[in-house]
Amino acid sequence: MKARRGNLFEPLPAVIAEEAVERLWGRAGVRVERIVSRGHASADGFWYDQAEDEWVCLLEGRATLAFEDAPPLTLARGDWLLIPARVRHRVLATSDPAVWLALFVDVDEAADGQA
Repeated sequence: MKARRGNLFEPLPAVIAEEAVERLWGRAGVRVERIVSRGHASADGFWYDQAEDEWVCLLEGRATLAFEDAPPLTLARGDWLLIPARVRHRVLATSDPAVWLALFVDVDEAADGQA
């Protein structure tokens, strides 16, 4: 295996129409992504409804998330959150920039002991 290296803060994309998602690592049932938001929010009426558990850490900036069955939650630099699979959520607002580190785990793969 060849070692890989990078920096989560450089380079940050400049002006972008949508959040920038960069896959940093992955294998069956698991992936790690860097997500850069620049004042982005989910489209009106859109909800994430993922088949994966999602662990996120806000490395820089601020973000407010909405949940279908819970009050909104504001995250600041260093805050992390575990969003279980099938928990409907959306992004209400982000700072410019907001830098996320996200880990996604396929619950079916994990249940099989493959993740």
